[in-house]
Amino acid sequence: MTHPPYLSPAYRSTLLRAPSRPPLRMKADADAIELTSPVFGHHEVADHEADLTAQHSGEPLGERIVVSGRILDGSGRPVRNTLVEVWQANSAGRYAHERDQHPAPLDPNFTGAGRCLTDDEGRYRFVTVKPGAYPWRNHHNAWRPAHIHFSVFGTAFTQRLVTQMYFPGDPLFPFDPIFQSIPDAAARERLVAAFDLDATEPEWALGYRFDVTLGRTPMEDS
Repeated sequence: MTHPPYLSPAYRSTLLRAPSRPPLRMKADADAIELTSPVFGHHEVADHEADLTAQHSGEPLGERIVVSGRILDGSGRPVRNTLVEVWQANSAGRYAHERDQHPAPLDPNFTGAGRCLTDDEGRYRFVTVKPGAYPWRNHHNAWRPAHIHFSVFGTAFTQRLVTQMYFPGDPLFPFDPIFQSIPDAAARERLVAAFDLDATEPEWALGYRFDVTLGRTPMEDS
């Protein structure tokens, strides 16, 4: 099974979020819904939004990294000109969000969100800092592995897929119920980025490659 189930008891939030009844088929025209939903105009996405380290007056703290890859369809063809968004914790493992109050420092030079459009080959590229692990209250002594959230849009908000990118060799993998909620071990590995020496920039930033293949990369269903 590639995608995590709606209900995964070890991941406690799914006990409240997972649907308890069969889905209902909407009678409205799906195309009409998509056409009337809000959309991003491509002109609104600026090049600088893909550099999460250059959004403030100073440099953020932490290990600078380059994350790049391709968005592909189920047949391996590039998904062109599609909106890719990322969001993440800072290098200390804290989000710039009012609901995150655990005692790790905020970084005034890091908001932790960016976006870009894929090119004609389905490629994207972000510059950021490596996020830190952080505690969460799912169970006793629970910690999330370092990760970056990815959102891939279609032509409207109704066409949106969300997943997470992890880093190789993280010791928290066996203890994370979100990562482990994916039953298939091979599918879990598709969420782990690969170190990419070609994308690494000398004396500046390490590179990681993370390809998203629609239908094969596990997505967040719960």
